[in-house]
Amino acid sequence: MSRLLIQQYEIGPLNNFLYLLGDPETKEMAIVDPAWDVDFLCKEAKRLGYKITKIFLTHAHPDHVNGLDKLLSIHQVPVYISKYEYLALRPRVTGLVDVTEKDKLSVGKISFDILHTPGHTPGCQCFLAQGQLISGDTLFIDGCGRCDLPGSNPTEMYNSLYNIVMKLPDETIVYPGHNYGETTTDTIGHQKQTNPYLQCNNLNEFLVERMGL
Repeated sequence: MSRLLIQQYEIGPLNNFLYLLGDPETKEMAIVDPAWDVDFLCKEAKRLGYKITKIFLTHAHPDHVNGLDKLLSIHQVPVYISKYEYLALRPRVTGLVDVTEKDKLSVGKISFDILHTPGHTPGCQCFLAQGQLISGDTLFIDGCGRCDLPGSNPTEMYNSLYNIVMKLPDETIVYPGHNYGETTTDTIGHQKQTNPYLQCNNLNEFLVERMGL
């Protein structure tokens, strides 16, 4: 079985992490959250010898999708978005495919689990393959996504972090949606020790101590 290729790039004024996910065997590649510099991402895929065949969206905030239209003008490929996400991209964006946590995604022969992790937005989702988690704006290194925006829900964020993300194996590697930490990746196990948002005893403590509610 091919080992998933993950290329991580920090691009844009908000310290976004953009990802290229590739199957070295089939040379197929997905772009996660295309934004800011689509030309660069396309050139990188070509430089690496891969063909862009899919787009994965962790959520639909502008800083994660502002390059979507341009990318689709170059590569007419399906765009996988949570069925629970905002309607902002519909019907303007063609090629949207609604998915839920019951679905599977793939890049080449590599299969991805979808984790529905609402909180930052109703349709935030993470992508998990081979012990590696693309966590979007659900989990940062020593942080988590904002819950004070339209569509945010801090109670749902608590559930996503404590009942979904933290139940993954400790050795799972986290690839976040922004470069807000001291490292660019980390393990779930280490984040349990250093991330204050993962150290609350209950929902009320999370809301009061961490969210200021």
